[in-house]
Amino acid sequence: MSFEIPVKIGLEIHVQITALKTKLFCATKADYRSEEPNTLLCPTCLGLPGALPKVNKKAIEYAIMVAKALNCRIAPKLIFCRKHYFYPDMVKNYQISQYDGPGSTPIASNGFVRIIVDGKPKIVRIRRINLEEDPGRIHYPTGSLLTSKYSLVDYNRSGIALLEIVTEPDIESPREARIFLEKLIAILEYLGVTDTRLEGAFRVDANISVADQARVEIKNIGSIKDVERALTYEILRQKSIIQKGGTVSRETRHWDSSSKVTVPLRIKEFEEDYRYFPDPDLPPITISKEWIEEIEKRMPELPDARIERFVKQYGLDEYRAQVLVLNKWLADLFEEAAKEYNNYKSLADWLITDFLRWVKEFNVDPSRVKATPKHIVKLLKLLDEGLISVRMAKELMPKIVLEGVDVESFVKQHGFSKLSDESELRRVVEEVFREYPRAVEDARRNPKAINFLVGAVMKKTKGRADPQLTIRIIRELLQSQQ
Repeated sequence: MSFEIPVKIGLEIHVQITALKTKLFCATKADYRSEEPNTLLCPTCLGLPGALPKVNKKAIEYAIMVAKALNCRIAPKLIFCRKHYFYPDMVKNYQISQYDGPGSTPIASNGFVRIIVDGKPKIVRIRRINLEEDPGRIHYPTGSLLTSKYSLVDYNRSGIALLEIVTEPDIESPREARIFLEKLIAILEYLGVTDTRLEGAFRVDANISVADQARVEIKNIGSIKDVERALTYEILRQKSIIQKGGTVSRETRHWDSSSKVTVPLRIKEFEEDYRYFPDPDLPPITISKEWIEEIEKRMPELPDARIERFVKQYGLDEYRAQVLVLNKWLADLFEEAAKEYNNYKSLADWLITDFLRWVKEFNVDPSRVKATPKHIVKLLKLLDEGLISVRMAKELMPKIVLEGVDVESFVKQHGFSKLSDESELRRVVEEVFREYPRAVEDARRNPKAINFLVGAVMKKTKGRADPQLTIRIIRELLQSQQ
C-alpha cells in the first residue's frame, strides 16, 4: 500500500509492569486476571480518606531499566503528580502520574530506539517515560463499544504499575509503527518487565496527522496488528476527506477491533486541562547516580547487543540474527540447539521458516510449544545423515511443534525413513514408466519434463524417495529404453 502524502505518527504506549507482585502504591495483589471483578481492592486503591500511598521500589527500578534500554536521560528526582479527570474507570477522579511541567518531570526523557526499515536504519525518538497507576477496566458485554447497551467497570486493575512510553511523531507509516513496536516489545521482554501476551498488559494510543492537517488520536489499541490496521484505516479515512476538499477535525477516536474501523468518541479543540499538581501524600524520591549504576549492572543482554553477537559468534547475516533475536524465546531455542548442532545457518533457516511458521499457523503460545532444542537437533541430524528427506522434515515439523514427538521413534514406527534402496526405488520408477508412457516420451524430448516423473515417484512413495537417486534412475532408464 502506498502513502504518497506526508504522514506523521506518534505513539503513546502503555505497558503494565507485570513482573511485580503488588500494585504501585499499595500491597494489594497485582495479578488480577483470574479474580472475580472488584475483589482486589483496598482503601488506597479506592482513594478513601486517610489512606496513604507507598511507592513500590521495584517499579521504579524497572522504570529505570527501561529508560536506560531506550537511551533516555533519567531525572535526578521523581515527583508524582495528581492528574485530574472524570471517567468511570477512575475511581478517585484523579490518577497518580508524572508531568513534564512545573513541580514535576517524567522519570525519563530524550531517548531513542534504532529500527531497520527496508534495510535502512532509522531513529524513533522517545519523548518521555512516565511511571503511573493504571485505571480500572471498562467491560462491554458484547465486546464492542458500538453494540453494547451498557458497560460495567472492574476496578481490580486500578493501581497496577504502568509505564507510559511516548514517542515523537517520527513514524511515517503503519508498517514503521509495527516495526518500532516489535523492537520495543522485544526490549521489554528481554528486561523481564512485562508479558505483553497478557490481556491489558499492552495498549497503544496513536496520534496521526495526514498532510499536516489536524491531529487525530486513536485510543486503546490492544495489539501490534491492530495498531497497523487502525493506522492504515485512519490514513485512508483522512486521505479521503482531504481529496474531497474537506478538512480533518481534531478529535479522539476509538478503534473497534471487531468492525476494523475507527469511530468518533469526542471532539478535541484544545488540550485537556488535567490540573496537574504534586501529590501531597508522596514525597519526592531522589534517583542517585549510584542507584542507576547498581541497576545497570543487573540488566541483561539487550536485543541490539545480542544481534551483534549472533552475527559474530554464529556467522549469521543481520537479517537472520534480527528475526531470531526479536523473538526472545526463539533466540533462546536457537542458542540451546546450537550447543549440539554447528550448522548455524541451516538451524536458523529451519527455525525462522518452518518452525516459526507452524507456531504462528496454529497460534501456539511460545510457552506451550512442545518442541525442545533436542527435538530440532535430532530432526536436522537425521536430515544431514540422509535418513529423511527435506519434504519429510517439513512434514515432521508441525508434529514436533504441537506434540513434541520423538523424531527417531516416529520415523521407525511409521516407516517415515527415506527410501534409498536402489533396487526397490528402481522398481517404483519402472512402475511409473508403465503408468505414464506419454510423460516418458516427453521426458526423452525435453529434459525439464523429467520433473513430472520425479513427482509421480514421490507420490507413490509418499515423499520417501531419495530425490537424487530417483533422478539418476529415471535418467538411466530413459537412456536404456531409447
